[in-house]
Amino acid sequence: MSSAFPAELQPQSKPRARAAWDVYAVVAVGGTLGSLLRYGASLAWPGPWSTFLVNVIGCVAIGVLMHVITELVVAHRLVRPFLGVGVLGGFTTFSTYVADAVHLVFEDQPALALAYLAGTVLCCLLAVLVGVLAARSVARLFGRGDR
Repeated sequence: MSSAFPAELQPQSKPRARAAWDVYAVVAVGGTLGSLLRYGASLAWPGPWSTFLVNVIGCVAIGVLMHVITELVVAHRLVRPFLGVGVLGGFTTFSTYVADAVHLVFEDQPALALAYLAGTVLCCLLAVLVGVLAARSVARLFGRGDR
């Protein structure tokens, strides 16, 4: 079968990279730990505001982590997959955030659902910025500038 596209525009097959099983393992372990932490938070404070709080705290932590491992230290190659993708990815939960909003709609609170949806995204974006700025400030306080 011939293609309508010239050869230089056709996708080139690349050799597949070997699976990094150690990365998969640390993501799985980290995700388990983060999910257990989130579950504990939902037991301590059930409802959509628990999800909101977990997501905001997780986003602050992501901001701190990313600044530290990209600007301050040379981290082991498994730190980001374990902490960033695994623990904090398992801890934060945007699927539950959507489910919480749906429940608010079914409870005849559509305005609150919209405010919750928009407010969570806005607060989480600001939380990442706060985390980065806080980590940067603490680093400067202790005499550790950006690399």
